[in-house]
Amino acid sequence: MNFFQDPVWNTTDVDLIIDLALKEDIGPGDYSTLASIGPLKMGSAFMLFKENAVLCGLPLVAKILSKVDPSIEIELLKEEGQWIQKGEKVLFLKGSASSILSSERLILNFVQRLSGIATLSKHYAQMAKPYGVTILDTRKTTPGLRLLEKYAVRVGGASNHRTGLYDMVMLKDNHVDFCGGIENAIVKTNNYLQQNNLTLAIEIETRNIEEVKEVLRVGGVQRIMLDNFNPEEITQALSLINKKYETEASGGINNSNLMEYLKTGVDFISIGALTHSSKNIDISLKTNL
Repeated sequence: MNFFQDPVWNTTDVDLIIDLALKEDIGPGDYSTLASIGPLKMGSAFMLFKENAVLCGLPLVAKILSKVDPSIEIELLKEEGQWIQKGEKVLFLKGSASSILSSERLILNFVQRLSGIATLSKHYAQMAKPYGVTILDTRKTTPGLRLLEKYAVRVGGASNHRTGLYDMVMLKDNHVDFCGGIENAIVKTNNYLQQNNLTLAIEIETRNIEEVKEVLRVGGVQRIMLDNFNPEEITQALSLINKKYETEASGGINNSNLMEYLKTGVDFISIGALTHSSKNIDISLKTNL
């Protein structure tokens, strides 16, 4: 897969993220570099992974450098999404030393964050693959960085849930409670979508077997979320649903108990930890002297 062709890189949102990050870091000037190096010094540097990880963020490196200094040459040694071993170099930069130094921290911050998400996503996706279960992320992302973090999930081999509140309807417990019950929530939602000519999938969260039975009685949804169900309850719910609707398990699922949920046969498992609890990868940029 050519991740450089991913649609995320054609959005103006990514440019806005980079512009804001550059403004935050460089501000009126990188005075450390301007004072000690000056504009004429040329040099090169390489990016080094200091632990095993999935490489993620190379297209972002290219976009950042194109904004800071388009004359910087980038030589890629590894591919986006590739598994990198500790101690391996992934790219070389050549050109203005000042531009390289001014870009260094931002490049590393993005790559270490996205590589961490991709690495954790790969771990869960590989566990799920033999069972035919799709691992999903959630909206528990860093504000402003959702597009990039969800991209990293894809690079790692897991899949995206909805992007935001606008591309899928999810009737969560609070929606149901405010609305006065499951039936009211489903009926009102379908009426609203029809009246506004919206074709969005509807997922509804259930908290217990009785709520699952209520959804099955009412219908009108595409997916049923089984929230905070233990594996035994998941199995019971799946027997009732009998493949009439897509099913998703969520809540409290992690590395220690994932296998038990995979064995149930649920269609999807959403794990917020892919983005909210991934560990940044230790990466450095070293001068090539």
